[in-house]
Amino acid sequence: MKYFKSISLIFAIYGYLTFSCSSDDNKYEYIQKNQSFFENFDLDSNSNFIKLSSGYTYYKSVNKNSNTTPIVLIHGFSVPSYIWDNTFNMFSEKGYYVISLDLYGRGFSENPVVDYTDELFANQVLELLKKLQIESAVFVGLSNGGRVISKLTDINSSIVEKLIYVASSSFIFVDEIEDKSVSNKEIKNFIQEFYSTISISQMNDFKYPENHFGWDKKYDELLKYKGFARALISTRKNHFNMDKIHTKIQNSNLPVFTIWGESDEVIVYKDFSSRIDSILPRRKQFFISESGHLPHMENPYEFNKLILEIINN
Repeated sequence: MKYFKSISLIFAIYGYLTFSCSSDDNKYEYIQKNQSFFENFDLDSNSNFIKLSSGYTYYKSVNKNSNTTPIVLIHGFSVPSYIWDNTFNMFSEKGYYVISLDLYGRGFSENPVVDYTDELFANQVLELLKKLQIESAVFVGLSNGGRVISKLTDINSSIVEKLIYVASSSFIFVDEIEDKSVSNKEIKNFIQEFYSTISISQMNDFKYPENHFGWDKKYDELLKYKGFARALISTRKNHFNMDKIHTKIQNSNLPVFTIWGESDEVIVYKDFSSRIDSILPRRKQFFISESGHLPHMENPYEFNKLILEIINN
């Protein structure tokens, strides 16, 4: 999904919607993630549910007994952990201890009725790692996941070995919203106005969408879970400018790396290049050729080679 070109436009529009449409609600948000959902879910051998303080969390992990530093993959704004599957499998095959998870309100994790803040997600990740007895890790944040790894570093920098931002939205100036509440009317209007096209809009993340046939159909499954629209709305409403956190990271000794697709039209680098240069000048920055917002999927050879060099150096 185009995050700041499409999502920001969506949220600018839906706030002014006062009309009512013919309901197509029976197609969307009809599955409740309740106790029965989690108890009867068919998990594969590498997947688990774990009950954390704000709800059940779905995660995958492999190579726990490896002597490598754990790598934690954090997904973006709306597409859950399956967006990292190719990268997860690459790390798995090479013997790295790798973990990915669905943040609250996404994928198979619980959709609690709470404010979806960066702090909520950061604490979810930190709590999971504490349960897994992980004391230090490399964190890789994709798009909105960059906000999550920045916030968890703000909360507990001692757990961070390296920060790797991929097409991160965390450096963009945010128009902060004063009223962060989410009404039933907002949810209904959002579903009626955008759910019919929100899946196909995922194709805009690619420079060459024709190479990723069926990607939008996978997203259709997310629209079945009650609370998804509310989670998206609340997440956007709770965004704030992260300059102070990034300045704190800049003044630390933490290694910081940023990776961008050369043709990213979702998080357009030139729109905030001077901003990130002033806030994080000591970072090491890389661009992946022939790719848009998801360089790890469009050019996996170049991306995998780079991220392995970063992790192993």
